[in-house]
Amino acid sequence: MTATTTLPKRIQRRRVKGWTKPDNTVIVDRTSRWGNPFKAVDAIDNGFADNPADARKVCVQSFNDWLDGEPDYAQVEPERRAWILANLHLLAGKDVACPCPPGALCHGDSLIRRAARAAAKAGA
Repeated sequence: MTATTTLPKRIQRRRVKGWTKPDNTVIVDRTSRWGNPFKAVDAIDNGFADNPADARKVCVQSFNDWLDGEPDYAQVEPERRAWILANLHLLAGKDVACPCPPGALCHGDSLIRRAARAAAKAGA
């Protein structure tokens, strides 16, 4: 008999009456320490993107570069970056919730992948 495992997924967080966070889910939006410090409005205002879809791409890439330690982002919330990297194991096997629509690029997907890698590395 083989055990089935469900891969972690990203859930759209709703701020409507009656919505509750599902079990085994961590909120990763800007209200949490897991939030992406890069904002779409800033990407557009600073000329890095012309529209919301491109701005989302810029923000997710910036988030990944930030976590990877790219020097251009060294001054962006270094304590939070260190906290996220030190605590990725807390997300391993958990779903994440943020306000991004399903199918849209989201830093939450990056967190899921990084948590899985951190868990695999810890188990190796």
